[in-house]
Amino acid sequence: MSVATPPTSREDALLVAAEHFAFCPDSIWQRPRPQTLDAYAERLINTRCWEFWWD
Repeated sequence: MSVATPPTSREDALLVAAEHFAFCPDSIWQRPRPQTLDAYAERLINTRCWEFWWD
């Protein structure tokens, strides 16, 4: 997904990460290795392309 205005702070990224987790938990649990919500949020900061998938 292309993102026009990604989060720029850790606090905003955590809110977005929680929404992503509610929408598609596999994007966090089943990456090449499972991640914490905090680690996933850090990856969202200033990132303009987000990926989702479901198994």
